[in-house]
Amino acid sequence: MLQNKTNKDIVLKYGKSFSNTGCSEVQIAILTKKINHLQSHFSIHKKDHCSRKGLLKIVSKRRKLLNYLKIKNYFNYNNIISLLKIRK
Repeated sequence: MLQNKTNKDIVLKYGKSFSNTGCSEVQIAILTKKINHLQSHFSIHKKDHCSRKGLLKIVSKRRKLLNYLKIKNYFNYNNIISLLKIRK
């Protein structure tokens, strides 16, 4: 998925240009990368509750962005979910 990509690669892939960092698709992809990284972190550090609280904030922010994208552009919403494999 997004394991080995840098933020620049993600911006170019989902934002269609280097300077388009604010669009919802790019923000969702970057947050998904952070979530996946933290999930692998928790497999090693099971009692890291401070980072777990940060993970919940990141998941909440991604959920809000997905809801916004679903209302504004349903086609892009379905596209980003299938590309990032967020839901089944």
